[in-house]
Amino acid sequence: MNVFKDLADFQMDVLKEVGNIGAGHAATALSTLLSKPIDMLVPKVRMLPFEEICDSVGGAETAVLAIFLRVDGDAPGNMFFILNLDAAKNMLRDLIGLEILDDEEYSELELSALNEIGNILAGSYLSSLADFTQLNLQPTVPSLAIDMAGAILSYGLLQFGEMGDQALLIDTKFMEGENEVQGHFFLIPDPDSFGKIFAALGVESP
Repeated sequence: MNVFKDLADFQMDVLKEVGNIGAGHAATALSTLLSKPIDMLVPKVRMLPFEEICDSVGGAETAVLAIFLRVDGDAPGNMFFILNLDAAKNMLRDLIGLEILDDEEYSELELSALNEIGNILAGSYLSSLADFTQLNLQPTVPSLAIDMAGAILSYGLLQFGEMGDQALLIDTKFMEGENEVQGHFFLIPDPDSFGKIFAALGVESP
């Protein structure tokens, strides 16, 4: 049952604030890592059914790069940070300053850099949510995959077991000077976890 399809404006405001604070933490961490100012914006936060995740990144057959991990603790779930392949290359070139080839292959250095960015981003959003809720939320070691969006989500299901039927989508925009890269961050709590998150926030679920 889609119990969160009609979240009130103030409930979405709480989730957007979580996203904005997480983005601020991530921007600070990335700026320190790269020794240059990186800004991050959260232009959109919304809830969507699990089956619409692929549509939001271009369709199930769209090739993407994804960093994904399991969240353990009081409100377990799954996290994915998804970039289309052009955006991933642009991030490496424009934000990180790596010399990259324009083919579809990724070097070990490139993959390591993207994995570290995904790790920072996931950790920042998760710590923001944990601070807001006072829940114990611990990320596992992230994994990285390049494949069709549908295949990656299917693999996530196999890896992590049952996922909830709702996802929190936080669009994420990275900026360094005039360079801009957009990615998509998804939190997919286990079936009972959204209720725990909203209860911890003092917000009644509809």
